[in-house]
Amino acid sequence: MLDAFYGAFSPACFALLGLWLVVVQIRIGDWRDSESNKRMSYVIALNFLLPGLMGVLALIDPQNAAFWRSSFAVLGVGGAVGSYLVRRAPTGDRLSAAAYWAAIAVYVIVAVLAIIGGADLLRTEAVLLTVLIFVNFNIGWLLLFAPDKEPQTAGT
Repeated sequence: MLDAFYGAFSPACFALLGLWLVVVQIRIGDWRDSESNKRMSYVIALNFLLPGLMGVLALIDPQNAAFWRSSFAVLGVGGAVGSYLVRRAPTGDRLSAAAYWAAIAVYVIVAVLAIIGGADLLRTEAVLLTVLIFVNFNIGWLLLFAPDKEPQTAGT
C-alpha cells in the first residue's frame, strides 16, 4: 500500500545519513574530545539509519504484514533503547533535549503501532517516521552549530 512512499523514503534516509557522515568528518576535530558530541553524532546517524532500514524492510514483502510489523517493532524498540543508552550527557539546551525525547517517543509509538497492526496504523507509522526524520534533522542542525566548549587552537 505504501510501496511508493517507502521506495522514496528509504533512499532519502540513506542520503541524509551519508550527508551526516560528511558533517561528522568535517567536524571530527571539534567533536573528538567531546563525549557528548560523539554520542549525539551517533544518535543522529542512528536516527537516519533505522527509519531507512524500516523502509527497506517494508518493501521486501509488502503483502506479509507479520514481516513488516515485526521489523518495525524490533527497529522501533532498538531505536528507542539505543538512543536512550547512547545519550547520557545532557546538552543543556532545552530545544535539543526536547527533540531528543521526541525522537525516542516516536520510536516507541512506531513499535507499539507495529505490534497492534492495521492498514491505518501503517499510514500513521509512515507519518511518524517522516516526523522522526524532521526531528533528527533539527537535532543535527543544533549540534552542528552548537558552540564548542573549548575553542580549538591551530595545530591541535
